[in-house]
Amino acid sequence: MPGVDDISDIKDLYEAKPEQEDDRLVRHQLEYELTWRYLDAYLPPACLPAGGHILEVGAASGRYTLELAQRGYTVTAFDLSAALTALSQARLAEAGLSDRVTYLVGDARDLGALHGQAFDAALVMGPLYHLIHESDRRLVLRQIFGVLRPGGMVFTASISRFGILGDLMKKVPDWIEDQAEVRSIVECGYDPDHWPRGGFRGYFATVDEIAPLHEADGFETVRVAGVEPGISSDDESYNVLEGDRRRAWLDLLYEVSTQPSMVGASRHLLYIGRKPAGRQHHDRDPEHVF
Repeated sequence: MPGVDDISDIKDLYEAKPEQEDDRLVRHQLEYELTWRYLDAYLPPACLPAGGHILEVGAASGRYTLELAQRGYTVTAFDLSAALTALSQARLAEAGLSDRVTYLVGDARDLGALHGQAFDAALVMGPLYHLIHESDRRLVLRQIFGVLRPGGMVFTASISRFGILGDLMKKVPDWIEDQAEVRSIVECGYDPDHWPRGGFRGYFATVDEIAPLHEADGFETVRVAGVEPGISSDDESYNVLEGDRRRAWLDLLYEVSTQPSMVGASRHLLYIGRKPAGRQHHDRDPEHVF
């Protein structure tokens, strides 16, 4: 099932430096911990009769995979990169949890290998923000919808178009001098079409497009949250917090994470949705779920 865009450069990026992605959630600890607050709140219990089967598309090096397996879930971990998948396999083997995870390598736009399976929830923590075209993002979501059980939950990550400005100012301040790129990001959400591929290439979303994107393929929106509220690019100030003080800050940031003034200012946005009970496929296009 081909998509619109050639994402071989994205695959090459992660294949070349898998350890860099492996370290990402160590650097961005608030994103990880606040995301887990929402997973704790909305994931179905691991003790479901079906065994709490979770689909993780964009599983990368297994940070979420490991935690899910430790909590008793059975996980199907799907990722574009064989190198990242190998890191995840090693991580789960070291923890003695390899038997809880099935690994698949492939393009998130083609989930045909999952045909006939049914999942209690799906995590899509990266693929959507590497797909420039809306049709490709919808292709992923349509297939996720098709493999979820009725009532199943979906969690997807996006990168905020304007929440990234603090990071850009901090890490690449000369970015502002290339007004062609600035205007393309601000107005379209991606680099100019004529730019050479390579490096981190992605789509940066506005808050108001996220829920409609998912709802177009049948999901009911539960929450849209910013998972780095209040810190902009200042990961370090959160990372050094410890004990009760850290928990108190996390409690507060979780409380305000869905406030409109906070959501778009976060670098990463979390969508939480549900497949309506009684819906097996997308009503308008059931024959094209796969």
